[in-house]
Amino acid sequence: MKKIIIFGSTGSIGTSLLNIIKKNKKDFTIELLTANKNYKKLIKQAKYFNVKNLIITDQNSFLKAIKIINNKNINIYKNFASFNKMFKNKKVDYTMSAITGLQGLKPTLDIIKFTKVIAIANKESIICGWNLIKKDLKKYKTKFIPVDSEHFSIWSLIKNDKYTNFEKIYLTASGGPFRNLPLNKFGSITPYKALKHPNWSMGKKISIDSATMMNKVFEVIEAKKIFDFKYNQLEILIHPQSYLHAIVKFNNGLTKLLVHDTSMIIPIFNSLYQKKNHKIKSNNLNFEILNNLELKKVNSIRYPLIKIINKLTNSDSLFETIIVSANDCLVNKFLNKEINFTDISKKLLYILNLKEFKKFSKIRPNTVEQIEKLANYVSLKVSSISI
Repeated sequence: MKKIIIFGSTGSIGTSLLNIIKKNKKDFTIELLTANKNYKKLIKQAKYFNVKNLIITDQNSFLKAIKIINNKNINIYKNFASFNKMFKNKKVDYTMSAITGLQGLKPTLDIIKFTKVIAIANKESIICGWNLIKKDLKKYKTKFIPVDSEHFSIWSLIKNDKYTNFEKIYLTASGGPFRNLPLNKFGSITPYKALKHPNWSMGKKISIDSATMMNKVFEVIEAKKIFDFKYNQLEILIHPQSYLHAIVKFNNGLTKLLVHDTSMIIPIFNSLYQKKNHKIKSNNLNFEILNNLELKKVNSIRYPLIKIINKLTNSDSLFETIIVSANDCLVNKFLNKEINFTDISKKLLYILNLKEFKKFSKIRPNTVEQIEKLANYVSLKVSSISI
């Protein structure tokens, strides 16, 4: 039986993975599930899959879970400091890291030595701490699989080739809910409208990032780090149907592309089974979309945050942490109706041009604590800046 760990099992990625496992439940043993606040759903999952170890990081939720659970065979922990006790230097077969935000970085790093394969669906961990993750992957001989649809597509297309064999990588973006909205109406965009993505069902934060194109800026940074490309080898194309996920142009003149249904189930399923011959239900190839892909270059007037890519160096730096933290803060302000939609772009570009922050583009991340400390400082700074 394949031994599994899922960080963030109550979220969309974790729930999707459990639904996949449910269809062949006898083939898997789930060693650990984690959640932040949704303890009721977590306990329900634990009982259904007979899970012995749970982690609930929110203190109030942890205390409530302790009171209602009456199964002595289930161990509930309040933090991620118990891996040695749980696994005793034995490796599980597969770990899904799907905790949202920077709080996912430390547990991701800590679990690497206890798993043969780690699938990461956490953008912030890769963007801010990839050099730390990469070091531990090598040290503990752990295989890494990216789960985000674009990066999984790139990984699938090039995994048998050397990274030096590529000329250009194209990532696609739907353009979000406002790709055809007249620019003079952007001032009237509300959180309600921005959360209505035309193709994907996503959480609030990533939905807003999709509307501003910030999610694609993040994905370019991820791709650069994961595949060790240079930024001038990566380009974003608008593709409204979200059917084509990546295009790879090789040095030998060949070009490969990968298409799949607009569903995260497909990359999650394939990250779990990898080379094994397991079938997933999917739609027939859509020739109507293939005959009209509508690929276009990104308009920086409509999506000004795309300019951030030009500010980035090809070296890992703490500047990426500043980008993540400042954007998080501004998106929260927009969702709370404290700023307008267009303020997200204006304020973020202003903040990234501050001399105080630009210097971090030359400083390499060394520890999780260093990254977290800077992220907290940036958040406080952004909250206090009047622009």
